This record gives sequence, structure tokens and C-alpha cells, in this order.
Amino acid sequence: MLLSVDRPDAAATQSISFDVIAAVAEREGVDPINLEPPEYDALYEVINPEALDALFAARENGRERPTGRVEFPYCGYHVVVTSDGEVTVSEPTASFE
Repeated sequence: MLLSVDRPDAAATQSISFDVIAAVAEREGVDPINLEPPEYDALYEVINPEALDALFAARENGRERPTGRVEFPYCGYHVVVTSDGEVTVSEPTASFE
């Protein structure tokens, strides 16, 4: 089963890193505020949240960054974040086990 969180526009107030936490929390059936150690991994132990947020953000000169995606394991799931702001959470693949 896949879970996706779409950010409809770049002006959304939530960050991509929060969207990752929210998607995993939904998958776990908990409030995002409760997705914290020691029961769950801290996002910063897997990926730098500030770098993730900045990766696909518009540049200071206003130009958009190139398209792309980032994949990483988090809380036992395979997480994919794309440059259009989509966050997909799925069961882990063999490469992340």
C-alpha cells in the first residue's frame, strides 16, 4: 500500500520534511506530533531535514531547481520525495533492509 502527500502549491506553509513525518505518522495511525523517539526514529538520524526542505525549494533568484527525487528509509518504510513535493511512503525494498 502506498501513501502519498501532495503539496498543491509551493506556497504551502508545511515543509517537505514535515510532510514526510505526516505521511509516516498516517501510515502508523498516530498523530505526527507523536512520531518521536524512542518509539520512532528521528528524521534527522536518517536525513538532514533542512537539506531536504532546501533541496527542491526555489533558488534565491526565484528560479526553480531541476526535477529529481530523493529516496531513503525511515521508520521501517521506503520514502520517496519528488521535486514536485510528492511524498510517497511504502513498504521497504530489499535494498533498505
